[in-house]
Amino acid sequence: MSAEQSQSSWVPTNPLYDPGKPMQIGGQAVIEGVMMRAPGSVATAVRRANGRIVVKHESFRSLIEKYKFLNMPVLRGAVGLIDMMYLGIRTLNYSAEIAMMDVEAEEASKNGNGKPKETKKQGQSTLALVGTLVFALGLGITIFFVTPIVVTSKVFELEQKAFEFNFVAGLIRISILLAYLAAISLMKDIKRLFQYHGAEHKAVFAFELSDLLVPSVVQRHTRFHPRCGTSFLLIVMFVAIISFSILDALLIGLLGELTMLVRLLTHLPFIPVVGGIAYEFIKFSAKYGTTWWGKILIAPGLWLQRITTKEPDESQLEVAIVALRCALGLDDPGKYTLESSSPVEAISAPAVK
Repeated sequence: MSAEQSQSSWVPTNPLYDPGKPMQIGGQAVIEGVMMRAPGSVATAVRRANGRIVVKHESFRSLIEKYKFLNMPVLRGAVGLIDMMYLGIRTLNYSAEIAMMDVEAEEASKNGNGKPKETKKQGQSTLALVGTLVFALGLGITIFFVTPIVVTSKVFELEQKAFEFNFVAGLIRISILLAYLAAISLMKDIKRLFQYHGAEHKAVFAFELSDLLVPSVVQRHTRFHPRCGTSFLLIVMFVAIISFSILDALLIGLLGELTMLVRLLTHLPFIPVVGGIAYEFIKFSAKYGTTWWGKILIAPGLWLQRITTKEPDESQLEVAIVALRCALGLDDPGKYTLESSSPVEAISAPAVK
């Protein structure tokens, strides 16, 4: 059956999907897989050790979709951060469970124990997710927020100079980020994660350009996307330099002097605001990314993706395509279950344009 015939016989099941209207798709690489998010729907596709693809599909409405009053400039970006972290950690946990299931199944087979261990109960999983979320948030704030302020305060005599202090602290933040990403990119498992990240970007680009969602076509697209979360992190750090400089200048004017403790206590509540401003910047620069000045705005983020994305192979592209089609309702997640008796070929689903 041709791709065109497949398209005409397939009925989308996502009620929010309209082929005639543009739709913003987001995604994330997970362990041996990809999560794709469309309005009202999330699908996480994972490649198991036996070559089969499994999909977890669920309805999902963001806080902004639930509460329309949150959809205001800057505020929507801050709220989106919460959604992004929650969904990201939850889907990573799912892919980790699948990977652990394969490891335990292999061990059980070798030891002749029969069945692998049972998975955690729902209550335990939810509690673990909340704990992971709190830990990740606390660790991120400590490394990228507290540490640069403490180092700049102790090493440099710049506490009463608003811009100079935040410029140095910003450089420290960016240096920590780059060093961290460069170091983990050398790890074999992280390299595969970055390949799936590249596959996610290519699939999204193919969809946005109304191209066929088949590996051979998707592979032609670039792995660098202007709306990437990696770009967002970098923009947050640039925005923080300007935002915190303005805040510090106001505080110095009001208080006369600024200590490290006061700076920590006043900067902390403004982190969501910085994230919101960075979100608007990403949204704006992506919209005008084809203009010469738009290309300049998105260039740093695209450059950073040279570290956080790698060229995927066709099997990884298949996983990304399955996740995207299931999120859009263009493919049946029921085909990709743990109980599948034989390997499922991702390209067996209809190609869509």
